[in-house]
Amino acid sequence: MKKQFKTESKKMLDMMINSIYTHKEIFLRELISNASDAIDKRYYRSLTDPSLGLEKDDYRIFIARDKDARTLTVTDNGCGMTSEELEKNLGTIAKSGSGEFKKDNKQPDDISVIGQFGVGFYSAFMVADRITVRSRALGSDTASIWESEGVDGYTIKDCDYSRIGTEIIIHLKADSENEKYSDFLEEYKLRELIKKYSDYIHYPIVMETEDSKLKEGTGVDGKDPEYETVTQLETMNSMIPLWHRKPSEITADEYNGFYTEKFYDYTAPAKVIHFRTEGTVTYEALLYVPAKAPFNYYSKNFEKGLRLYSNGVMITDKCEEMLPDYFSFVRGLVDSPDFTLNISRETLQHDHQLKAIAKNVEKKIKNELAKMLESDREKYEDFFKEFGLQLKYGLYSDYGMHKDVLSDLLLFKSSFEKKYVTLKEYVSRMPEDQKKIYYACADTVDSAELLPQTEAVRNRGYEVLYFTDDVDEFTIQTLFKYSDKEFANVSSESADLSTDEEKEAIKKENDGSKDLLTFIKESIGDGVSSVRFTSNLGSHPICLSSEGGISTEMEKVLGKMPGNEAGFAPKAETVLEINLNHPIADTMKKVYAEDHDKAAKYSKVLYAQARLICGLPIQNPSELSSLICDVLSSN
Repeated sequence: MKKQFKTESKKMLDMMINSIYTHKEIFLRELISNASDAIDKRYYRSLTDPSLGLEKDDYRIFIARDKDARTLTVTDNGCGMTSEELEKNLGTIAKSGSGEFKKDNKQPDDISVIGQFGVGFYSAFMVADRITVRSRALGSDTASIWESEGVDGYTIKDCDYSRIGTEIIIHLKADSENEKYSDFLEEYKLRELIKKYSDYIHYPIVMETEDSKLKEGTGVDGKDPEYETVTQLETMNSMIPLWHRKPSEITADEYNGFYTEKFYDYTAPAKVIHFRTEGTVTYEALLYVPAKAPFNYYSKNFEKGLRLYSNGVMITDKCEEMLPDYFSFVRGLVDSPDFTLNISRETLQHDHQLKAIAKNVEKKIKNELAKMLESDREKYEDFFKEFGLQLKYGLYSDYGMHKDVLSDLLLFKSSFEKKYVTLKEYVSRMPEDQKKIYYACADTVDSAELLPQTEAVRNRGYEVLYFTDDVDEFTIQTLFKYSDKEFANVSSESADLSTDEEKEAIKKENDGSKDLLTFIKESIGDGVSSVRFTSNLGSHPICLSSEGGISTEMEKVLGKMPGNEAGFAPKAETVLEINLNHPIADTMKKVYAEDHDKAAKYSKVLYAQARLICGLPIQNPSELSSLICDVLSSN
């Protein structure tokens, strides 16, 4: 006689089929996990009564497929269920036998019962129009069969089933235009799903597979080769997760092989981070720092995140919350028996555990990168060439909230042998009289080194950092200080290294040349906010310096951003500086006194040269060409 599900169970079953699970393929993971739980329960009971159990190596989960009958069968030799247990566990949706077992029993270390909600079995109705369950409980002389076509109810009766354990037969739905359920009968698909979700179930998942082999006696002595299909039982899962083993017992080849297989990167990782943490939340983590950035890493298509496992069963392929953006290059996984999963076992139900683990993972990554920087500088520099930009963006984003994590991981080329240096190394070499950390911005290291202001700072015996990435200056302005030392752009007024006596002399010269400097400014137009003489340019005749919060380099970067190409980007407040110690200063004074038209042309040419030195574009190249020709022909 058919029995009816309770009203709330009907609603739950409808939810199971239509909304709780994101992917239909999850059903196989759920059935295998339930089978594993059943074996765990039998094994647990055998610890106190050996007559009830098997040798541990004899426990199995069998997968069988029948294309003609369109059935997929999952069989285990676990504890099985009586008729009453079938009624209780399958007749009431969300009644979890595994959940009760976990509550009532303290699990030994080698048992990790997975289930807790009692709904996983019903996920099979996403792909099945009928499910048949045959089961014989441990210690029972009779077996029972439970059968259902879904919300209309179920039947339970006695049956012939000689083995202890449970057999679940999934009668697959007919294929439709949108769904090809028969894919779940294909060997490759089942192999893929077992490997993806259940590879670390710690009992063998066995399936009959087919292979084509050369017939004996053919293909030799001039005979044509003939092939035959051979069937064999194959264990589909690896059972023991690599991360459950002690790091001291794992070779570099094993770590690298796992990385290659699971994360599809054929370059050995730069760093392996493997650790276990016990406490409020117990978890194991196996993390990899890649040696090379994926081709799409700096694009919107890249998806960050770590894999999450609960007792070896994969919950999600990419958990974004587990990694901060600045460490998004890290690949790997976290496995915890303490995850509080949602009803579908696809995501976490509470996020406080996730946040606690994520914070620890972040700290561990930071510490391991710092160790690499300290102990293997060459390898760290190679890593930084690939992912340093991401670390810089990480410091710049969120208004510098993460500077304590990232500032000591940054590298910049500098005037010190043109090699990478850390901020800590820079500060350690500063002379006692140096008050600021100086940097120069340009497209390349060579261009930064050739800036007039760079020469002036270096002549003082001070080291200069070379910023060649667009984000560099934004990052440093966010950081603002390092070791109580402020940063100063060599091209800004804050980098004036003149003595008080020199400043007084320059001020007197500028005041006395006010008419000339005003004339040059008016000849140039709105391109500069002012013009002045300086003694800070070494052997160079001119330069553009900046005042205020936007430098000339920042103006270039902002101008390249989408929407700013038409001139909407903020502009740097620039100053044309003329070297008072260069012959050009006397030339300008003389030309201004003799020929204002010629002086105006000289002014425009000097301004164009200053823009070129800074790497800024020339607004009107044709005009500049004509001006140069006029100046040359007039001499």
